[in-house]
Amino acid sequence: MVTYIGTQEMQAHLRKVKPETAITRMAEMIKEDYLRWGSFDKSARVANHSDVGVIELMPISDGTNYSFKYVNGHPKNTQAGLLTVTAFGVLADVDTGYPRLLSELTLTTAIRTAATSALAAKYMARPDSRRMALIGNGAQSEFQAVAFHAMLGIEEIRVFDVDPAATEKLIHNLRAYPNLRVVRAASIAEAVKGVDIVTTVTADKTNATILTPEMIEPGMHINGVGGDCPGKTELHADILNNAYVVVEYEPQSRIEGELQQMPADFQVTELWTILEGKATGRSSAEQITVFDSVGFALEDFSAMRYLEKFVMQKTSPMLDLIPEMMNPKDLFGMGMGAPVVDTKNATSAISAISATPETPLAPKVPIHA
Repeated sequence: MVTYIGTQEMQAHLRKVKPETAITRMAEMIKEDYLRWGSFDKSARVANHSDVGVIELMPISDGTNYSFKYVNGHPKNTQAGLLTVTAFGVLADVDTGYPRLLSELTLTTAIRTAATSALAAKYMARPDSRRMALIGNGAQSEFQAVAFHAMLGIEEIRVFDVDPAATEKLIHNLRAYPNLRVVRAASIAEAVKGVDIVTTVTADKTNATILTPEMIEPGMHINGVGGDCPGKTELHADILNNAYVVVEYEPQSRIEGELQQMPADFQVTELWTILEGKATGRSSAEQITVFDSVGFALEDFSAMRYLEKFVMQKTSPMLDLIPEMMNPKDLFGMGMGAPVVDTKNATSAISAISATPETPLAPKVPIHA
């Protein structure tokens, strides 16, 4: 039996603990796992691209636990009333290969992405940062706003989206945080003027230039979240040329991050080295820093651990995803609904079945709904 955590369980959890608590806890667990960087078998995610979006698998293992996430990115989905990003994940035991947790990761991914953004910014942004611009006010935006408010003490967020309805939605939802001042901007340039941090989280699958060099001021920290697949960027290349750039996992970021527009020898720093103290988050108050965030499987591994620790209950639903068998070599017999046959007494068992043809064939173990 495999434990299942669905969207209803996750919604109940967020109502109970509040998003800011979930994000802060998640950030702590992500940091714990980044500090075990060498323990993980890492790879870039496997992607299947189409003209309208991408479907990806994100696997990783620390030798004891294995996890993967299925996630899509389809920007035009909202036109049909569907989410741009959906996800689910599995946490399994390496020794047996058996999954023990199957979970929604749509809500959870938004939490882990915001947690990773704020975690990186704690080391890369100036300590006195209090104002942030949020460009792109879609499904991820509130989580980013809450994360920076809770973890970095951001007091004012200047927001902009090409869709005014998205901005209205964001402002409405952030009313739950009265100590966070939300300012509607008429343009990207107006939103970023004078702020300490800029977060870009746009959805369009295109090589966009959401931020251009003339918008960037000394000391800014840029949290680039939206450029997360090949052919999708948000930052002008010259911004990277003039900044200290940090990534999650360099081989993956070279393929699908802002780095895809840079030469192969462009120098970057991996986040784990900063968390471990091997590298610095910034060298001066005037330095421009960029976190080129594409989302990495280690963060989903941490998210699955979070779900198991904080969300899973004794009353959580169970799925009969893996058959429970008396004879693990007789999958055919179980699949056909026949009694599990003891091979040592196969003749007598077959004779007993033949003698009572009117008895329906059924497995000896119950099949749970």
